[in-house]
Amino acid sequence: MAVMVAVVQAGAVLFDSEGSVAKAEGLAAEAAGRGARLVVFPEAFAGGYPKGEDFGARVGSRSPEGRKRFRRYFEGAMEVPGPATERLGRAAKQHGVWLVIGAIERDGGTLYCTVLFFAPDGRLAGKHRKLMPTAMERLIWGFGDGTTLPVMETGFGRIGAVICWENYMPLLRAAMYQQGIQLYCAPTVDDRETWPVTMRHIALEGRCFVLSACQYTESIRGGSVIVGPLGKVLAGPCYDGECILTAELDMGEIAEGKFDLDVAGHYARPDVFRLEVAGLR
Repeated sequence: MAVMVAVVQAGAVLFDSEGSVAKAEGLAAEAAGRGARLVVFPEAFAGGYPKGEDFGARVGSRSPEGRKRFRRYFEGAMEVPGPATERLGRAAKQHGVWLVIGAIERDGGTLYCTVLFFAPDGRLAGKHRKLMPTAMERLIWGFGDGTTLPVMETGFGRIGAVICWENYMPLLRAAMYQQGIQLYCAPTVDDRETWPVTMRHIALEGRCFVLSACQYTESIRGGSVIVGPLGKVLAGPCYDGECILTAELDMGEIAEGKFDLDVAGHYARPDVFRLEVAGLR
């Protein structure tokens, strides 16, 4: 089976999930117009990634001005479900695509870095909250848990998402492989030259297609990429502006890859190693 996919490299409208959702609607339409059945957006696309912001925090103190800046960030986040997710669901349904998008989720008094999955019928099919915010991110985002690690069937392949530096957590990758992931989505803001190398490693390790969408802003230079299950780069990396990368994936190549390496199957050693994920359904 062949399937066209798209990775969107674009910048969020910082502190404004509504503005970012409007931008996402237009980009999803463009990607669908190119024949994509799966459209992947970057980490924190709806709500924004406040790169360089410290919100006035120091060890042992927070400033009044920083609290006000955090309040603005908090008020620009989205509730899940809520009006913003309804709009994104309508966009997925209108264009008949699976839509995977990073968002800043507001739940009670806590923010989460979340990935949302929308099915072509418009429903919110699932979400994943970032398990381990990195460094200063821990000041502004809560921690996800094992209840939001979905890998789901689309009709053309099994999709899931691992956010930014979560991809450096070996056991999280193993949990994805154990669930039979085939379309491994990696929303990020990591624009280093090492990121595409990491994506190629994951594709080879998991014998899956990897779709990594990175933001492009004044402070984030992109680097989105699509990689095949034997590590071949199919599109990107792109560093020269906002863009939509597309690739037609031959899903049968996954079987070709697993011929000699299936880390959750014939290449596993469950008599020696076992993985348990608390909360995984």
